Amino acid sequence: MLVPLPSMPVHSPLTLGSVLLRHPFVQAALSGYSDRPMRTLARRHGAAYTLAEVMLERFVTEVKGTGRTEHHLHVGPEDHPVGGQLMGADPERFGPAARRLVQCGFDVIDINFGCPVRTAIGGCRGGYHLSQPEVALEIVDRVREAVPVEIPVTLKMRRGIDDSAESRDRFFQILDGAFGRGVAAITVHGRTVEQKYRGPSRWPFLKEVKQHAGKRTILGSGDLFSASACVQMLQQTGVDGVTIARGAIGNPWIFSQARALWEGKPLPAPPSLFEQREVLQEHQSLAEESYGASRWFGSFRKFTFKYAKLHPRANEIRNALGGMKTLADWREIQECFYAEDLPGQFPDVCDVETSEE
Repeated sequence: MLVPLPSMPVHSPLTLGSVLLRHPFVQAALSGYSDRPMRTLARRHGAAYTLAEVMLERFVTEVKGTGRTEHHLHVGPEDHPVGGQLMGADPERFGPAARRLVQCGFDVIDINFGCPVRTAIGGCRGGYHLSQPEVALEIVDRVREAVPVEIPVTLKMRRGIDDSAESRDRFFQILDGAFGRGVAAITVHGRTVEQKYRGPSRWPFLKEVKQHAGKRTILGSGDLFSASACVQMLQQTGVDGVTIARGAIGNPWIFSQARALWEGKPLPAPPSLFEQREVLQEHQSLAEESYGASRWFGSFRKFTFKYAKLHPRANEIRNALGGMKTLADWREIQECFYAEDLPGQFPDVCDVETSEE
């Protein structure tokens, strides 16, 4: 059960170079999820900063950014500040891709050196770069040189490819080298690439990294499935901010809840069913606007399963959503499960961890 935590000490503002954030709770880049609807709702519910879903450098430089691909490069008025995250294998492609993201309106360029999925590693992208510091730092150089000095460049890393001494040495070589090349902040996930999402995120390593980094900005990531976990990471590790990833899918309220605890206030109650229904309708409207009449439903549907974690009849509603194929089905589900304003529930952490693997 979540409980209010003691008041946090007074913090200096969280800054990503020239970008000043109101508090330390950030929505992470989430492949297939952190699109414009999710980012907009995260901001409306208190996220200080959001990151768009990761894009390959080749995609960014070659895509027209119109029609079916327009939503990837679209930055709306409510998005700011927003980061665009790049991943790829070829250092030469990163500079042009970073420039295009800046032209599209992204406020920060984030480089992904952390993705652990098989396709990324097999393509020498994402977390693979943790095995080759020279290439990783060449990418940092090319991005930093390509964008205006006022645009912050940041990194996403894992604690290494594996737990070997060589992997640890490479991690700190990249971390120190990136800061030396003008990177404004680095997000560190407490798992290795080899772990993917199995086993716990190692928070003591985050504490070690922050102590090593000193005044340089470090954000922590991993196992942030509740507001209390977000605040506990700040307290236990000393990191400057936290990036909430899987715990934010279908739960934009986690940002306002975490901020309340961080400010020493009681934990807000989970959203009631009417509050959930209102946000689901907001999400539907944003999806229609972002994807168009013929494509929005598929994108929206996958999010409904995530919102179901907050429903007191979570298993029942998930079963119903499994058979949802049309907008008429969705309306029936709303009438059945969201017709009475009952109290919601906090997501079951074990259920979240399992379902998001």
